[in-house]
Amino acid sequence: MTSSSTELSLDALWMPFTANRAFKRAPRLLVSSEGMYYRDEHGQPVLDAVAGLWCVNAGHCRAPIVEAIQRSAATLDYAPGFNMAHPLQFELAERLTSIMPAGLDRVFFTNSGSEAVDTALKMVLAYHAARGDTARRRFVGRLRGYHGVGFGGISVGGIENNRKTFASHLLPYTDVHLPATHGLSENLFSRGMPAHGAHLADALAEIVLTYGGETIAAVIVEPLSGSAGVLVPPVGYLERLRAICDAHGILLIFDEVITGFGRLGTAFGAHKFGVMPDIMTVAKGVTNGTVPMGAAVARRDIHDTVMNASHTGIEFFHGYTYSGHPLACAAALATLDVYRDEDLFARADALAPYWQDAVHSLRGEPHVVDIRTLGLVAGIELASQPDRIGARGAAVMADCFRHGLLVRVTGDTIALSPPLIVDRAQIDRIVEGVRAAIGRLA
Repeated sequence: MTSSSTELSLDALWMPFTANRAFKRAPRLLVSSEGMYYRDEHGQPVLDAVAGLWCVNAGHCRAPIVEAIQRSAATLDYAPGFNMAHPLQFELAERLTSIMPAGLDRVFFTNSGSEAVDTALKMVLAYHAARGDTARRRFVGRLRGYHGVGFGGISVGGIENNRKTFASHLLPYTDVHLPATHGLSENLFSRGMPAHGAHLADALAEIVLTYGGETIAAVIVEPLSGSAGVLVPPVGYLERLRAICDAHGILLIFDEVITGFGRLGTAFGAHKFGVMPDIMTVAKGVTNGTVPMGAAVARRDIHDTVMNASHTGIEFFHGYTYSGHPLACAAALATLDVYRDEDLFARADALAPYWQDAVHSLRGEPHVVDIRTLGLVAGIELASQPDRIGARGAAVMADCFRHGLLVRVTGDTIALSPPLIVDRAQIDRIVEGVRAAIGRLA
């Protein structure tokens, strides 16, 4: 029997990205899951409107994925990845490249999106060093960008609270960021990609003029920024970034930890936006959230340049004990099978117009100042209370949970990203649950 919060000691656990003291006064425990639902410690079903944490794209406890993990655990529980390997690593790498944008076909496995970002940054530096282009040291991120919590990720990231505590220990040459793409009044309540804002990419050209394009190693952005509150790129913005990078020999990294594996109705955001990065980071949906896994996927010429620069021994001094773990590979292969067999990416694309109309019906509700949607993602921004930023968002999240609905908030933005198996009736319930919670705000 699963222990309830009244039987558990909550003291020993230091929880991530959580107001620990507040949580432990009123804990929310999830004890089981299936399909579109969690079940809490009291037996109440909780409709999952956020795919766990942007990761359970195929729904919870899917039998083919569970069975694949069980078989792997009983057959090969662990295999070292340094100077040896196991077959599933190679099979999975091949499967992943088959759905990647053309040209991204060299896969390095990690255990999370944070590790995938640090790996991508190292790939960039190794590539430029192999070419003798060691002056390229600078990385350019974007304000409100989230790239995990490794020192590399928070250095290139633009989430203020993630950076300020560790500001004196961030990586060098990461102090310049592009402006966020959010905040233009003419883009309020946009459906899909907002029409205005492509010019914001020109900030990269200004950075090139200031520091010299020959000093910039790479630009890293999320095609769509999820953790900052669902910030959708303006029409033409990513194309302009790509063009400026090309003009100055700068590599472009897409962090697709959230936008990968069907979230926008295509395999990856690069497909949706028609813009090709040089390196892509993925995680979350690769295993449907069941076993931690991530990857950095590079163009072949980046890989080959690093390989050919070393004539003996190890070519790339980087790796993790659990890179390409057998259970993670088994889970990922089964997850890719479910995505393919149920055509979930196309299903998400077909549902997107209904989702968009349903979410935008919240326009006009109290405190709602903006709504942003693309694919099966939505951000509903609430006006903040003076001197209490995030209070309304936190209140909505707690209220929704009490009424059997799991949503995520970033500050005062409600973020929604349901599993791709969601149906229209469940979409209606999600939207009406959020409407009711907003209506109960003080």
